[in-house]
Amino acid sequence: MRNDCPQPVSGNSFHEMWRELLPIGRHADSHGYRRFAWTGADLDCRAWFKEQAEARGLVYEVDRNGNQWAWLGDPAAGDAVVTGSHLDSVPDGGAFDGPLGVVSSFAALDELRGRGVDFTKPLAIVNFGDEEGARFGLACVGSRLAAGQLTVENAHRLTDGDGVSLPRAMEVAGYDPDTIGADPERLARIGAFVELHVEQGRALDLSGDRVGIASAIWPHGRWRFDFRGEANHAGTTRLVDRRDPMLAYAETVLAARREAQLAGAVATFGKISVEPNGVNAIPSLVRVWLDSRAEDQASLDAVVGGIEKAARDYAAAHGIDLDIVRESFTPVVEFDHALRDELGRILGKDTGITVPVLGTGAGHDAGILSGSIPTAMLFVRNPTGVSHSPAEFAAEDDCVAGVIALADVLEGLACT
Repeated sequence: MRNDCPQPVSGNSFHEMWRELLPIGRHADSHGYRRFAWTGADLDCRAWFKEQAEARGLVYEVDRNGNQWAWLGDPAAGDAVVTGSHLDSVPDGGAFDGPLGVVSSFAALDELRGRGVDFTKPLAIVNFGDEEGARFGLACVGSRLAAGQLTVENAHRLTDGDGVSLPRAMEVAGYDPDTIGADPERLARIGAFVELHVEQGRALDLSGDRVGIASAIWPHGRWRFDFRGEANHAGTTRLVDRRDPMLAYAETVLAARREAQLAGAVATFGKISVEPNGVNAIPSLVRVWLDSRAEDQASLDAVVGGIEKAARDYAAAHGIDLDIVRESFTPVVEFDHALRDELGRILGKDTGITVPVLGTGAGHDAGILSGSIPTAMLFVRNPTGVSHSPAEFAAEDDCVAGVIALADVLEGLACT
């Protein structure tokens, strides 16, 4: 990989596209992004993607699950090389998680055209829908549907906080929800998928490298805990007479931290819903969501099992009823070793530089697709390690280094 500061890419540069996309869905107060699936901000992002595809003379299409594709060459030829990521965000998320991969994909194509390379395989850029799961509570909906990991029936059961179903949201946005479902024919045409993403950690910053290669995605999942007590007056109910679910929840949060520390894993209660949600009312229901991730399955099982046991013990002690539901789960994902090694060979060609290989605790569309097609990932250095926050950051020079690395990879895979 070229380790010097690269020159700006040809055509519509990374910087030009980045400036165009940056204002879309940005909240004036938080300065974070609210690009939720099938909302106005998401539709604006999708319009931007279509404009970029058409400006480059690419064949634009939307698949049966609402994922956007931009093709160079015949999609039906098979053995296509695909790159891309997603454009939606978590609530008040950062600018880079997802969009960096999509913008870099178009910029890498511009770079390759500037080099005058001859493509021997079809090339596609994709924007997968609803990767973050911010609206309907399930991550990677677009890629899960395509890979058959989310059934049509379960997809139709997904609703947002206002009770709007996924099919209804798609319909309102102008898309046909009756077509959603597994798309094996499309996936069979893909020979390799490479997703570029900002690193959601500091490994590259600590090693001094601009770009890295992913080895695996940690197993991870989401669990919903429903602590049910009894609503009552906050000012007149004696402490000994209360069935306050907030107490059991609070103690469970501390237990999650302890269990995660013991296992070298992570566990986070990041979302909460309280009923009746009054300042002067003891809650009747505290509904919370746990996100937990670990390097291996045994560690994850130990963490979640420990949290569940603690929650049940605390609930029993306070007279609280507790239901726990696993809402989603992704086992460990080992990226295709042959493709991963090929990326290392391409990026080290003519330089002898060894590109670092690192694991990640974050889920990605590439991980979902890994069970169906060979997939790999490139990471771009994040000097703060902050992600899912407005403080998420990657330096411009590092972003362009990522574009050059992606272009080198695509040239090696699609132009041989």
